[in-house]
Amino acid sequence: MDLEIAVTSAAGAGTSAAEGANRIELCGALELGGITPSQGLLEASMEHVDGRLGIHALVRCRPGDFHYSASDVDTMVHEIRHVLALGADGVVVGALTRAGDVDVPVIRRLVDSARQTRPDAHVTFHRAIDQSQDPMRALEQLLELGFTRVLTSGHEATAGAGLATLSRLVERSAGKIEIMAGGGLKLSDIPDMHAAGLAAVHLSAKRTVSTLADQTVSLGTQDGEDPTAYTVTDRETVRAARAAVNAVNLESRI
Repeated sequence: MDLEIAVTSAAGAGTSAAEGANRIELCGALELGGITPSQGLLEASMEHVDGRLGIHALVRCRPGDFHYSASDVDTMVHEIRHVLALGADGVVVGALTRAGDVDVPVIRRLVDSARQTRPDAHVTFHRAIDQSQDPMRALEQLLELGFTRVLTSGHEATAGAGLATLSRLVERSAGKIEIMAGGGLKLSDIPDMHAAGLAAVHLSAKRTVSTLADQTVSLGTQDGEDPTAYTVTDRETVRAARAAVNAVNLESRI
């Protein structure tokens, strides 16, 4: 079982590499569900990682739903080419129709763009699958489209709650595509995920930082939220996740 950490900073990428993650999903604005990282973020993250793990860039041109216009798709095609040309090891994409099916024409164009730019690029379908009407049908479509892996919480709010569906997805994939559990994942869920045959676990391992107490003049926000708060990758959480994954991997070899 592999460990993937979702990060939004070069420092987070470096922390994940130092604590033994297998790869990162690099994105911006994780509080909005994630968007495509900037060129500067990708380049700085590559420097901090220094080849110690794989960098997979989320390609999502805007927050919100997964129903994309033609201009949205054009934008993401360019973003895919750009991040892979800069050196990302893979991309993370997803798109749905209004009916809740995988948007096959859009996804085929995104996958083709990735493979044409870098034939060995990993291509992951993200948690858009958890908003599809039928995750098993979606998996069938993704198998045909040539994805490397799928990130999913098993069609539930959290991976723990979706364990039964995750198990079904693993069985149906028959090793042809990796099923990676993510979404509200707890460290205590990792043994169950391993027992169910999941190929990897994915978590953000984040904590919130605030300097509000240090401010002499508060800028304030209309909704009452802390205007100085932001999230960082928590080293101790990544370390604990690595230890949990190592433990189940070791157990399976005994």
